[in-house]
Amino acid sequence: MGRYDNVVAVILGGGAGSRLFPLTLERSKPAVPLGGTYRLIDVPVSNCINSEITQIFVLTQFNSASLNRHISRTYRFSTFSTGFVEVLAAEQTKENEDWFQGTADAVRQMLPHLRDWKVDTLLILSGDHLYRMDYRQFLARHFDSEADVTISVNPCGSSEAEGFGLLKTDDTGRIVEFKEKPQGDALEQMRVDTSRFGLSRDEAMTRPFLASMGIYVFNYKKLVELLETDVSWVDFGREIIPAAIEKYSVQAHMFKGYWEDIGTIRAFYEANIDLASPLPQFNFFDASAPIYTRSRYLPPSKLHGCDIDNSMVCEGCILNGVHVRNSIIGLRSRIDKDVTIEDSIIMGSDFFESMSEIRWNIENSKPHLGIGEDCTIKRSIVDKNVRIGSGVKLINREGFENYDSPDLPVYIRDGIIIVPKNAVIPDGTEI
Repeated sequence: MGRYDNVVAVILGGGAGSRLFPLTLERSKPAVPLGGTYRLIDVPVSNCINSEITQIFVLTQFNSASLNRHISRTYRFSTFSTGFVEVLAAEQTKENEDWFQGTADAVRQMLPHLRDWKVDTLLILSGDHLYRMDYRQFLARHFDSEADVTISVNPCGSSEAEGFGLLKTDDTGRIVEFKEKPQGDALEQMRVDTSRFGLSRDEAMTRPFLASMGIYVFNYKKLVELLETDVSWVDFGREIIPAAIEKYSVQAHMFKGYWEDIGTIRAFYEANIDLASPLPQFNFFDASAPIYTRSRYLPPSKLHGCDIDNSMVCEGCILNGVHVRNSIIGLRSRIDKDVTIEDSIIMGSDFFESMSEIRWNIENSKPHLGIGEDCTIKRSIVDKNVRIGSGVKLINREGFENYDSPDLPVYIRDGIIIVPKNAVIPDGTEI
């Protein structure tokens, strides 16, 4: 029997995703599109598959229909294997009539679904992180140190540290102190010499904190004990991890690669735009550990008279006379002539319009699916199935940091314009 045969992965789908609103208006956080072709959930699921962990549950409770559809169409294992990726939405039972109250409570409520599996180790992951990790190294650290709990940690600088749970270890790597999102003096007290974990002296100076990545390996029995100790404990960072440190052997696993929590609009935007750069921090072009997604069998994209640089163009697009810089053009995008797109994410569409539908739209002065002629779009996120008319300018002329349009389905968050899914923007609109 293999070392990882009794390992089950649980991917936490998060709450309502309010920090990613309006991208989470009609979908759960793990279902938000990423890099033009993928969805956020594809990252942890692919990491699991590449690590030979194929028993995977995804926990969610908000707008889970599109996530369910994506997973059921994408991840189908052989009939002769035990592999699966299954969405578990919050459900009411006689024992528990409440929604998930936090990360730990979500796992507590899904434990009945594990009774028939011979689980000895639970790998708990987040559904909104961008990184590539071989979990076998993480699990090897857990088993070799005979830990009850192992937490994956990432070195970080002062500007990022206060947004994470921070920890300290002894010389063996055992975690001796943990603080959830400390600030001020409490933050400074969590400063450590990260050169002990293999960072260079210069790196250790700029990244003097150990941040919890929200990725854990638990001995299954010990996790059950912790969850049953106090049912008011609903969060891993605030309650379960501090209790585990007091009671059990909790070890740190150092991860030095690229890792980004993309749970906010700014982080989501910056991570996506970086993907289009010549040397992105996260590389989708890694054949040794691919990121999987649904095969859509789309035709190649067609580009006529376009000027495109530092950008990604996905399959099934038709671009006519488009100027694009530092942007992502998603699946099935249809963009007309004299359109300028800069520093933007165009998520594309879920379907093609037929020529007769496009003609009908033109005859009735309605925008077709995609972007009409003579538009300028800068520093924007245009969600799926959006219809943008001709002469539209999305440029944040007033320089708003945060703004909700009273008349149009347009939002601004962190200075980034967002057009939500299925929105219609009339001809000549200026934001």
